[in-house]
This record gives sequence, C-alpha cells and structure tokens, in this order.
Amino acid sequence: MRFSAPLVPGRLVRRYKRFLADCRLDSGEEVTAHVANSGSMLGLATPGSRVYLSRSADPKRKLAWSWELVEAGGALVGINTGLPNRIVAEAIADGRIPALAGYQTLRREVAYGLRSRVDLLLEGEGRPPCYVEVKSVTLSRRAGLAEFPDAVTARGAKHLSELAAMAGAGARAVLVYLVQRGDCSAFGIAADIDPVYAAAALAARAAGVETLVVHADLTPGGIEIRADF
Repeated sequence: MRFSAPLVPGRLVRRYKRFLADCRLDSGEEVTAHVANSGSMLGLATPGSRVYLSRSADPKRKLAWSWELVEAGGALVGINTGLPNRIVAEAIADGRIPALAGYQTLRREVAYGLRSRVDLLLEGEGRPPCYVEVKSVTLSRRAGLAEFPDAVTARGAKHLSELAAMAGAGARAVLVYLVQRGDCSAFGIAADIDPVYAAAALAARAAGVETLVVHADLTPGGIEIRADF
C-alpha cells in the first residue's frame, strides 16, 4: 500500500481525547491531526516523538491532517488502524500471502455472526469460504517481540468467538495479526493486559481458527507486507 503523497514529518506535542494529536511540523507549523486508533498506543505517544502525517485535500474533512507513523525505539510503527485491512487485502490480491492464495474473489466488510462484519471474505470454487479478521499489532515491551492487544478489547474477543463459530460451521476462519513495527520478529498475546482475550484466542485455536502473523515494512512512502514474513 502506497500513501497518495509522501508523508510530512514533525514532532508529537501531545495526544489527547484519543483521536486528536497536536504536532509540530518540521516547517515550524503546529497542526492538529486525526488519530485513527482507539487503542492505548502504549509506548507510542510520547511527546517529542518523531511522527509522520498525511494531508487530505477533501474540503469536507474537519481535520486535514492524519497521523500515520511514529518512530519508537529507532523503528517506524504504523498507528492508523484504518489501513491494515487494505494492506492485507492488497497483499492477498498480489499473491504475497501464500496461506491465503488461490481464491477467486475477495470482499470486504461482509455481514456475518451476531451483527458483525468480517474484515475480508475470500471465496473460490470448490473451497469453503474463508473468513479473515485483521488485527493491527503495534505494542512492543521487549526487544524484538510484538504483542496484541495493547488494551482490553471486548470487541476483539467477540471476533474470535465468531470466527470459531464459522470454523465450527465448516468454513475456514483466519485471524491475521499484522505487525506494523520494523523492529520485531516475534509475536505473542499480551495475556497480562487482557486475560479474557488471551483465553478467547486459545479457545478459538482449539475450535479450528487459524492464526497467521505477517510483518510489514514501513517507510514514509508506504506500508508493504514483507515477502519473507
């Protein structure tokens, strides 16, 4: 996935009200950016951090700027949770996720379960449908280890139970963890942060839900899934 234009660098002044961040661009201009991330962003919202913003030309938007990347521990981290579905969908279409290759169609936000919408639905002749949920992974508390979640997520646990129900009904169900950090090569569930989610992950795996961890390369020009994840 390529950004429509190169991102604009700056420094974080503060993140507040979860969805807002004041940033000082390298030009000296101070702007307020939208933060498309409802999580805690643990370790990623330190004032003074190097950030990269995109700017929209849409006059209807309340805020023209969006926070996309942050430098943490010397590596870039993708914090916009509105992008992972697109990143994974593009990678599947390009054949860069072999475990999800061979399907003829890919649809997004398809209704399923109990008033939910699955992130991606893959379908192909002679194969059961494949329900794919995508989770963005940005937390790292130990060198080289990425973890999910970074906060309690009842919604995430609900998705796991719904994927388990799809697997029980004969469909294929896959949970894709997209590691959006350039400094991590391993992954684990942060059970101390959300033990309910950790238990749901174990139950889902026992019910036949597949877990796939993919890593991304991040630059101010775009975010692409690594070929050797």
